Amino acid sequence: MERGLDRPGLVAFAAAALFAGGNAVGIRFSNRELDALWGAALRFGAAAVLLLLIMAASRLALPRGRALAGAVLFGLLNFGLTFSLTYYALVRLHAGLTQTILALVPLAALLLAVAQRQERLRPAAVAGTLVAVAGVALVTQAPLRSAVPVLSVLAMLGAVLCLAQAAVLVRRLPKVHPVTMNAVGMTAAAVALFAGSLAAGDRWELPVRAATWWALGYLVVAGSVLTFVLYLFVIGRWGASRAAYVFVLVPVVTIVLSAWLDDEPLTGYLLFGAPLILLGVYLGALRPAHRAADRGA
Repeated sequence: MERGLDRPGLVAFAAAALFAGGNAVGIRFSNRELDALWGAALRFGAAAVLLLLIMAASRLALPRGRALAGAVLFGLLNFGLTFSLTYYALVRLHAGLTQTILALVPLAALLLAVAQRQERLRPAAVAGTLVAVAGVALVTQAPLRSAVPVLSVLAMLGAVLCLAQAAVLVRRLPKVHPVTMNAVGMTAAAVALFAGSLAAGDRWELPVRAATWWALGYLVVAGSVLTFVLYLFVIGRWGASRAAYVFVLVPVVTIVLSAWLDDEPLTGYLLFGAPLILLGVYLGALRPAHRAADRGA
């Protein structure tokens, strides 16, 4: 059963979308100097260390048994596989199309949650996702041409399924503190990413440019630790499909931050696409009429 929408959940939802929106900009700066998987491994390795220190300072116990196995599986899905596939896709895939595909996460999470009997199929959620995807496609001006690399698109769709299934999985696992879940999950993912980076022949070099260090710092603290702790908090209060609407707000934040930090021009498409995105989020995640239905679920 999903809880009704509440102020702490709304604040966490908005903050997670804001922090996640800066990730693409941070990755863009990181990729200019670091090989992709190596950069991802550094990011999640450092984030895991930070979260483990927070665990120790807060005296949070390490999970055991099924809870530990679940946290490891969550990390491999939500961080390891997702970001391996995303980085591969971004080598050849247009960023706009990538953001549009990522906006399918709420629909994928809803369908997976329905299939696994966690949620009911809500027509408004399906409509909200489709409206939001149209808005994201408009805002990012995603190219819909025939020269789109099929393997890259399939990789991005795989990343969407991994994110969605990880969100659904959390609801079935023994309850674990969000800091602990992310600490264990990012540790497992970092090990996998380091192994993948080694297998890919990446250069294991630390950044030299100050901009890269700033980007990594953001990706570790705000883009990883804060974003995913808040995301798990929202999943626990709202359910997988609603929490996943974070991913349809991300492109708007990314475009604004890119214009500010990376001198990318703002276009008029933002004026038309952003309202569609917000309407989709409202229909799928925030509409008050959902509350009565949820209580009856």
